[in-house]
Amino acid sequence: MQSIAIVDYGMGNVRSVQKALAHVAPNDKIFLTDDAALINQADRVVFPGQGAMGACMRAMNEHGLIDVIKKAAQEKPFLGICLGLQLLFDHSQENGGTDGLAIISGDVVKFQKSDLKIPHMGWNEVKQVSDHPLWHNIDDNARFYSVHSYYVKTQDNSIVTGTTDYGVNFTCAIEKDNIFAVQFHPEKSQHDGLQLLTNFVNWKVS
Repeated sequence: MQSIAIVDYGMGNVRSVQKALAHVAPNDKIFLTDDAALINQADRVVFPGQGAMGACMRAMNEHGLIDVIKKAAQEKPFLGICLGLQLLFDHSQENGGTDGLAIISGDVVKFQKSDLKIPHMGWNEVKQVSDHPLWHNIDDNARFYSVHSYYVKTQDNSIVTGTTDYGVNFTCAIEKDNIFAVQFHPEKSQHDGLQLLTNFVNWKVS
């Protein structure tokens, strides 16, 4: 049995993530926590997030989670979800400009086209840009559920593993070493979302 920590700093859709993981990994120990020691001890870490980036960074500071999240992202299988993707980057335009965790180089920018409905909400196809174990048994251009007004931009195309088109072709999934992070919500994306979570639970990082 392995342990999977879901980082709970009061700003994520953590209960639905926990239920989805418990469904795909019923024999594993899956728990919500803001305890740095428990996150350090976990075999895998899931980093969800919702809401405004500035509020999330303040909440993580208040919970003393900045350093432990950076450490986990360096050392063990790590899954970022929605704002948990954006927070990994250097800086966001949100809230008048907010610094992120600077684990991944790049910025978070707002959708600009005036004819787009913002937030981007609903089901969209995800183009698999590169092969990765977390895409196992998921068809290219499978549909996943998203809710967001900002998206990530990186100069390092080698980390982009999934893209979505919503007025602009944007990065919706990145991978780097033991990190995999997605803009969409696998816990809300039915069969393919559960498959991605299954793949994460079984992911053997080389």
